[in-house]
Amino acid sequence: MRTRPLALATALALVAALSACSSAPDAATESSAGESGSWTVLTYSIADTNLEEFMMTDLEELGDVGTQEGLNLVALVDRASDYTDTSVLGLDDWVGGKLIEIGQNVATELKDEGDINTGDPAVLSEFLSYGIENYPADHYALIVSDHGASWPGVGDDESSDGDGLSLAELNEGISDGLATAGLEKLDLLGFDACLMATYEVASSLAPLANRMVASQELEPGHGWNYTALDVVADDGQATVDELAGAIIDGFQAQAADEGDESEITLSEIDLTQMDKVDAALKAFTDVLVQSADGIGPTVGRTLADTLGFGKSPDPDQDSFMTDLSIFTSQIGVDLLFASDAADDLTRAINDAVLDRVDGQATKGATGLSIYFPPSEPYFNADYEALPNLGGWTDFLSTYYGKGKEITQEPVIDPNAQIAFGPDGVTITGTFDTATAANLASSYIRYGTVGDDGTVTFLGEEDADLGDDGTASGTYDLTHLTLADGYDTMDAYLSLYGDYDTGIFTADVPLSYYSPDNEYGGDLLLSAVIDSNTGETVSSTFYVYNEESGNYGEFSPDPDWVIVPSVLNVLPDGTEEWVLTSEVGLYADIDALVYDLPPLASGTQLYIELVVVDFGGNTASVSATVAVP
Repeated sequence: MRTRPLALATALALVAALSACSSAPDAATESSAGESGSWTVLTYSIADTNLEEFMMTDLEELGDVGTQEGLNLVALVDRASDYTDTSVLGLDDWVGGKLIEIGQNVATELKDEGDINTGDPAVLSEFLSYGIENYPADHYALIVSDHGASWPGVGDDESSDGDGLSLAELNEGISDGLATAGLEKLDLLGFDACLMATYEVASSLAPLANRMVASQELEPGHGWNYTALDVVADDGQATVDELAGAIIDGFQAQAADEGDESEITLSEIDLTQMDKVDAALKAFTDVLVQSADGIGPTVGRTLADTLGFGKSPDPDQDSFMTDLSIFTSQIGVDLLFASDAADDLTRAINDAVLDRVDGQATKGATGLSIYFPPSEPYFNADYEALPNLGGWTDFLSTYYGKGKEITQEPVIDPNAQIAFGPDGVTITGTFDTATAANLASSYIRYGTVGDDGTVTFLGEEDADLGDDGTASGTYDLTHLTLADGYDTMDAYLSLYGDYDTGIFTADVPLSYYSPDNEYGGDLLLSAVIDSNTGETVSSTFYVYNEESGNYGEFSPDPDWVIVPSVLNVLPDGTEEWVLTSEVGLYADIDALVYDLPPLASGTQLYIELVVVDFGGNTASVSATVAVP
């Protein structure tokens, strides 16, 4: 039976706060991925966002290396007007874009671009062609840095109405820049951004570069450690794999120093291998589509148990990215007719992912994720505008179609079994075996009951979906509170993790406001807990952009306020996320205190056990009980 880790209350209570120009290259020049040589590294820094402070640190790291023999460092840096006023590498604070050459602890302004839109592919194209033409080298790398959103793209230029670069615009900007410069492809394409190590990104951009470095999961704000470029500076040359490996190692080391290594991922992908991944994915999905009548439940259960990235308690803010190789491998085990195709796809992914790193909460991440919402209501129709990569959209369409063909929704006995014990309260339900074959997942949620019958849900976590016709989950009767020294407020806790390793992730949704009540966006507090030791391994605040779907680490202004959100269900069944206070808590991260006190004796507790089939249909059993 899955029970909440006993050390969780102690752990969350201990959460600490966050926190040289010459002639152009020959038009016939081609990248030589396996050869050592000189480098030009071009950084497209979209710092006209709330990540500006972090990106200025990145520039200082680049300055620690600096342009020298065998290495050219050039950046286009677009800064915001109101996040930081710091000088960087000898350049005073500026607003808008500057094209700079980065020397050793100094920068030279090449051009003041003024108010530019880094979400315009023409701006990216011009920067790329300029860098290649004016800084010739044996190898070229382009690194795009900002918020990331997986397949929807990257970037969030706030002075240009939040415009970013879609996957199509990235393709356009890079393709045009390479064509103008007369270069066939880049040696390395990097995304110092959240969620960009996806099949969709890698496959779409494969013709434009030999290697890609990106993260499957949300990235901590500090991002990459750019002093890793020392691998080139040491002797003026390096292979693309040596450079990529140094970036990954540097990222991991810096995350360890910052104390946020538990949720990291970063992988090096051989884009020259993506045609084989494309073919293998198409063969795999063809097998599944041809046998669609029997795959639904297995696919649904496998998806529910597969490592996901960019998760959120609010489905409107969930990225629905899942690890492709983990999913594929398990399908091959459970569906024998698909095992050969699954093995071929797994091998193709393994061949394409040359290097990778993961953390305690992302253990086993294989380097490429793919978009897979659990049911059609969560599917973003914009995805259909992407090329039909590897037959994946055909598979999703077929899978969702079979889900809609389910004629009998789940049935569960309305009489829940409730048992109090040392671990809290356990709810068990018995479901109708006639509908059991379609079930994919189960979870519990719990909350307090108001005088008008409104249930204020305080959290949710996985439950066990048994093979014996029962499902059960245990709630430990504690509730998450946040306090700033003046006020204490309830918060919603979404808990998930690995019951074998004892590593759990606790996600807490928040909203952010200025002292004048100006809405500053939705935040997500993500804390990683080791239930074996009671240690809070890391805690990070991420900001979510509703329009772009981008995530990025965020450092709140201590004079602003954060307000926890909880889920209310009204007596008529209407569900809505509401703020727990009109006042909020000061966003002074160092002063915030997290606790999990027990519910008061006599509290009217509503606990609900939900089973879900692969079509997204649900059935539930619930009980209202008094806390002993």
